[in-house]
Amino acid sequence: MVHQDEDSLKGLVGNEKLLYPVEESNKSRFSGKLRYWWAWTVASVLMLIIGPPCLSILWLIRKKHWLYPFATWGADKWLRACGARIEVSGLENLDKDRHYILVANHRSYLDTAAIFIHSGRKIGLVAKKELYKIPIMGQGMPFVNIIAIDRSNQEKARESIARAKKVMEAGSSFGVFAEGTRAMPGELLPFKKGAFHLALGTKAPIVPVAIKNTDWMMGKGCGVAFPGTIEMVFLPPIETAGYDTDSLMELLVKTRSAIAHELGDFKIADD
Repeated sequence: MVHQDEDSLKGLVGNEKLLYPVEESNKSRFSGKLRYWWAWTVASVLMLIIGPPCLSILWLIRKKHWLYPFATWGADKWLRACGARIEVSGLENLDKDRHYILVANHRSYLDTAAIFIHSGRKIGLVAKKELYKIPIMGQGMPFVNIIAIDRSNQEKARESIARAKKVMEAGSSFGVFAEGTRAMPGELLPFKKGAFHLALGTKAPIVPVAIKNTDWMMGKGCGVAFPGTIEMVFLPPIETAGYDTDSLMELLVKTRSAIAHELGDFKIADD
């Protein structure tokens, strides 16, 4: 069944896998594979050669927060290596003096770099706790306010929310990929509740963010990287005042519906 109007989107309960048409690149797969490996070569150089001395020096002089501009610089260089241009719209919906939870869809590694450096504000990110086990990256993540929330441990989850609250009080917003993992090209997966617990715990408004084109540019499981334009749309904020944990699903559905509507026509998967 294909949904095309806003009224039909309001009926979503957040548990459906949604499918969207996937664009095709007019570039050859061979050139896509070359660019893919070039992009990861650039990432390896940034991580293994530039990363360790930066982390060591900033740790010694106790200026960990100075890593943030290096991280944004590295993310920008990596996007360029991937052939990605960024087109951002909707930032006028955000108040520069407020801090937000930016909730986005997630189909590619490109999404992380794009939202990190093109949200118009300093942000932290919520990540899987497994990423902390990766050498160098795991050590650097706390320097740039990347926080892991362990949903399996309520006590640790509360501690993470408390840390996020302090980071926001210091002037940062947070980006969260609510699907919990990268979706396959053309998919929008059900949303996890972690982003909404974080929003309620910090009393921050939620900004739905629709990220387009990254699935065909460098999608999950494709092994190619094609040049193109990432479209990132910041939708009007959803205030969390008046919501509590009992009405969390209502907040989740409202956010997911806004993103689903912006992504375009979809159908509900049969599985």
